[in-house]
Amino acid sequence: MEEKVLKMLAELCEDDIVMENREVELFGSGLVDSLVFAELLFEIEDKFKVIIAPSEVERGDMDTPQKIIDLIKARTAG
Repeated sequence: MEEKVLKMLAELCEDDIVMENREVELFGSGLVDSLVFAELLFEIEDKFKVIIAPSEVERGDMDTPQKIIDLIKARTAG
């Protein structure tokens, strides 16, 4: 699952750094903007059947690849 998330992020960000560095700041580095964030939420729902409404997460909750992986794991565990 983690590899699938990282590949999805690399495609959305158009940069493989997310596969190499799970702690890279997605918003601060300019890899993710509001449009890419919306696409990311859609892709997470489509690929992992996890619905994350923009109103229920803060930018800081999903600002690194590792945080996104952890959030998806937490949502699919229960």
